[in-house]
Amino acid sequence: MTKPTMFTSTTLVTVPISYGAHAWLLSPPCQPYTRQGLQKHSGDARALSFLKILELIPHTSQPPSMLFVENVVGFETSDTHTKMIDILAKTNFVVQEFILSPLQFGIPYSRPRYFCLAKRKPSSFQNQLLNNRLLWSPSPLFGHDDNTVAIEHDQSQESCDELLQSCEPVEKFLEFKNHSDQMDTESGLLDTTIVPIDAYGALEKNDNANGRNDISLNQYLVPLSLIERWGSAMDIVYPDSKRCCCFTKSYYRYVKGTGSLLATVQPKKKGKSSSLKEQCLRFFTPREVANLHSFPEDFHFPQHISLRQRYALLGNSLSIAVVAPVLRYLFAEPSVQIMQIFPSNGAYTHI
Repeated sequence: MTKPTMFTSTTLVTVPISYGAHAWLLSPPCQPYTRQGLQKHSGDARALSFLKILELIPHTSQPPSMLFVENVVGFETSDTHTKMIDILAKTNFVVQEFILSPLQFGIPYSRPRYFCLAKRKPSSFQNQLLNNRLLWSPSPLFGHDDNTVAIEHDQSQESCDELLQSCEPVEKFLEFKNHSDQMDTESGLLDTTIVPIDAYGALEKNDNANGRNDISLNQYLVPLSLIERWGSAMDIVYPDSKRCCCFTKSYYRYVKGTGSLLATVQPKKKGKSSSLKEQCLRFFTPREVANLHSFPEDFHFPQHISLRQRYALLGNSLSIAVVAPVLRYLFAEPSVQIMQIFPSNGAYTHI
């Protein structure tokens, strides 16, 4: 690869770059665009590397034929997005954009993400009527031509309820499906001596020392002190729930806004109206988080990766259930038909 620029005392010489890659798959830092961040967009230093890559496209001797860009919802309204679309248009790309969540694929996991798919002419998408549109439905990925449904974002309660009913229950993704032999539920109360408030470092040591992925479930219990302080801010789900919140890289370090907690003792009345202390709250294990990201069953972390690192890596990962059909759609030629299946639960799937 040749260097993009050569500096002298008085001139700046641009040199053609030979990357030669057929497709660029990009997942730039999301912090400039998150709701909880400063939302500085292109003014955030963490956005500069992505902008630089885009600016290099016109100067490459072999531009990519396809681009895939993933980011958080909010990126699509940023000035970085505006600059990206402008550069792609000037370099002869056609674009289709999606906002998709695993919930739309039958997974009880709310993780909406923005995806930009771009093809350089003369390449084209299967449905060219959807070019330069933001799509809120996965239907085009499976060969549907209903453009009206694809481009509308239906936020009605009825639509949300329908979507959740198509999802599998959380219990199908759990590593420990029967807690009765894992913890004492006779009293329905947590014992803070099992997981002290400062035990996070110790959990990592146990994980590393034993080299095991199946740590005792008791080590994932949420301490009473955290429940007392942050209970009102916790998102609680149950084994029969059809939705859980997005897991971030800070899950297990913090309990507010980082992902759902599982109630292993189901009260007569769900929710915070019942005592959270009696519901035996626990964190989802790394294996369970991986399951909700649709990682294969044989996936495992190297033994030296600590528990916190596992959660951080998973929090920064992608949903395979979503990305696989998106990439298949990107790589497909217009003449190739994508097969589709309509399972009994009504959710989209792929083969």
